[in-house]
Amino acid sequence: MLIVYLVICILLLVLDQLVKWWTVANFALGETQPLIPHILSLTHIRNTGAAWSIMEGQIVFFTIVTVVAVSVCGYLLVKHRNDNKFFTFGLTMIIAGALGNFIDRIRLGYVVDMFQTDFMNFPIFNVADMSLVIGVIMVFIYAIWDEHTKEKQHAKTN
Repeated sequence: MLIVYLVICILLLVLDQLVKWWTVANFALGETQPLIPHILSLTHIRNTGAAWSIMEGQIVFFTIVTVVAVSVCGYLLVKHRNDNKFFTFGLTMIIAGALGNFIDRIRLGYVVDMFQTDFMNFPIFNVADMSLVIGVIMVFIYAIWDEHTKEKQHAKTN
């Protein structure tokens, strides 16, 4: 089953890098084009930090965080590869997202971002960011569900 997670991770990484490449090739830095009017635009920016550009230029910090996160998620993925698929898919998405932005930071010194929400003030993001956020949400939901399930089972045995 690990091969399936590896394939998903590689597909997400390729999608992330292709969208970033396409953005750089087709949009000037800072250029914005509406995608879905008043909802979503494509805006080519370079981000040397995290969301809202916090901790700009901290490549060593982001490298350490990425190595730790990918290592922990990789360990959990291998350990739980035959367990809940929702959990392991969430871990896979976290790994892919972390590696997608890591590739940019190491290769370019910044992360290419392009998706801008027009209806709210939200950081411009990319495919790797989406993968990371969705993966974290999935793991969080699984943790809550798993704890709830264990509490129910514990209540039944008492």
